[in-house]
Amino acid sequence: MPLALLALAVGAFGIGTTEFVMMGLLPDVADDLHVSIPTAGHLVSAYALGVVIGAPLLAAVTARMSRRTVLIALMALFVAGNALSALAPGYDSLLGARFVSGLPHGAFFGVGAVVATNMVAPERKARSVSLMFLGLTVANIAGVPVATLMGQHLGWRATFLGVSAIGLAAIASLAVLIPHDRAAAPAAGLRGEVAALRSLPVWLALGTTVAGFGALFAAYSYITPMLTGAAGFAATDVTLLLALFGVGATAGNLLGGRLADHSLRGTLFGGLTSLAAVLLLFPVLMRAEWSAAAAVTLLGTAAFVTGSPLQLMVMEKAAAGPSLASSANQAAFNLANAGGAWIGGLALAAGYGVTSPALAGAALAVLGLGVAGVAYGVDRRREVALAGAGRVVATHVPEQAQALHH
Repeated sequence: MPLALLALAVGAFGIGTTEFVMMGLLPDVADDLHVSIPTAGHLVSAYALGVVIGAPLLAAVTARMSRRTVLIALMALFVAGNALSALAPGYDSLLGARFVSGLPHGAFFGVGAVVATNMVAPERKARSVSLMFLGLTVANIAGVPVATLMGQHLGWRATFLGVSAIGLAAIASLAVLIPHDRAAAPAAGLRGEVAALRSLPVWLALGTTVAGFGALFAAYSYITPMLTGAAGFAATDVTLLLALFGVGATAGNLLGGRLADHSLRGTLFGGLTSLAAVLLLFPVLMRAEWSAAAAVTLLGTAAFVTGSPLQLMVMEKAAAGPSLASSANQAAFNLANAGGAWIGGLALAAGYGVTSPALAGAALAVLGLGVAGVAYGVDRRREVALAGAGRVVATHVPEQAQALHH
């Protein structure tokens, strides 16, 4: 695998850290800025909104630029957003800075996935994407816990300065390791990128992302009350258990990349089925501490097995202009984050029990399987139609040749 993938992973590590660290810093930020914790929670939403808006917008605006230049520019915007977060004088300015920090997130992963797959042989494309995403999953093991501890001991502003430093390291890595000739400006341009996004298979792949990762976030958003209220863990144990989720996510990401290079659709169906099964078992697994720890790890593994296949599937369905579609998949991921948390919250508010968000997540995983099944059916019909058209052409060519001969 090219060393250039390391540069993409460093950028992904910084992005993953800043995305998830705010959850652990909410009490500190709320106390310092004199706002309530629910109000401080809007800082998480502001980042997600930045991702959803920025992913397709920045991918479209930079469609004719060198992808190497785009990646460096996006990481520079990331550094600026986190530096502004560290220097924000009040809540409103921090809200705006978090929005800015989220803008480059989706476009970086979207364009980065295109660059990663262009640097390897076709049979290693999914693995290259998984290695880029490795930075995101490792952030949940090391980046977020360390950044949270830094914020608790040195102040939350120090956390964002530290993340800015990671971003600067990513810029240096991208400048040194991403080769110019492998990141030339794409020929499709904005018109080609938008045209590729109009395809029904692309939208079915995006719908699978929303449903599949919505299943994850329906449960993961409420994992702390499940662990403390059902499994009996102390609140101080939750950080270690979330690190286990990161370990599972890292293993699932690497496994999914390897399997998808052999069978893209088979890995996707297998991952979604496994995710539904794990979530269905959550009420049982949360009855004891050892099985609850295993459940958290398995949740990360099952969910992230599908990450690389989904990203690669979107890019393949939009082969004529993959950057915009690839970035849109990251926007879909964040819509899944918000929508899954909302659906899981509905189950909890309805009084179905502390583990009910996991069952809601299982239903979303089944929905994701259904959407993936429809996508498979559409692909099969198109393949049959193309094969039929090919036979018709082959049948008529000799007749035309015979007429010309006479």
